Amino acid sequence: MTRGVPFVKGHGTENDFVLLPDPDGTRHADLDADTVRRLTDRYTGVGGDGVIRVVRSRDLTAGQDIATEAEWFMDYRNADGSVAEMCGNGVRVIARYLWATGLATGQELAIGTRGGVRMVRQHPDGSVTAEIGRPQQVKAAVPVQVAVGGGAWPAEAVFVPNPHAVVFVEALDDAGRLLEPPTVMPESVFPDGANVEFVVGRGAGHIELRVWERGVGETRSCGTGVCAAAWAAMRHDGASPGTSYTVDVPGGRLVVTERPDGMLLLTGPAVLGLAGHIALPM
Repeated sequence: MTRGVPFVKGHGTENDFVLLPDPDGTRHADLDADTVRRLTDRYTGVGGDGVIRVVRSRDLTAGQDIATEAEWFMDYRNADGSVAEMCGNGVRVIARYLWATGLATGQELAIGTRGGVRMVRQHPDGSVTAEIGRPQQVKAAVPVQVAVGGGAWPAEAVFVPNPHAVVFVEALDDAGRLLEPPTVMPESVFPDGANVEFVVGRGAGHIELRVWERGVGETRSCGTGVCAAAWAAMRHDGASPGTSYTVDVPGGRLVVTERPDGMLLLTGPAVLGLAGHIALPM
């Protein structure tokens, strides 16, 4: 037996998601890893880097404490079914969906995530800015290192709020084909795994990167990874708060700004596309 489930496909710089509308909190309370993997499969499902359940904070255990601050919650899963703290591109996409469907109005919107409440703002040019978080740098007793494809590099360990290992390389091809996950050492720094960003400088206030996302693989973009990389580049360059960096990813271009209070803001596109129904087991 199957049931027809409505979905919407969206992306931010080609980091793509399957959105599952659940405004009354009854459709996907039992969302499991098998269902997420089926939805995100690019051959037998809709295809995507992750799944976003669009649900009210009051209807989700993880969101009930923040329901007075944020009506809506981004219940996010990676493509392998694992739960993530938040998604920088995804939070802009869910906000776009809420505005497009009339479930939210105004220029600003609070979205609940497992990493906390994030404010999102839409601009006249169609771009969307989201608060991503204040970076928390990890100082390990042993220097953090990333190895992949026969190469190894020192890395910056930072949570934004997802875990990231940022590596500065001479060329993006240094990371090889990224068909297997990079090894991050020591393991104790990221006990739950980490996203890895390979970064090159492209001039003043401008970087480019590739990213390996835990639970997904190499993706066209990663919002929290872009912020982690930009923050690390700002520290390397001695930039002061209030600085903006342009970040190019395979899927497009984003801008990261560090506010004086340390909050990182991510600005870029948020696009809705395909919509329909998919049959899922009852």
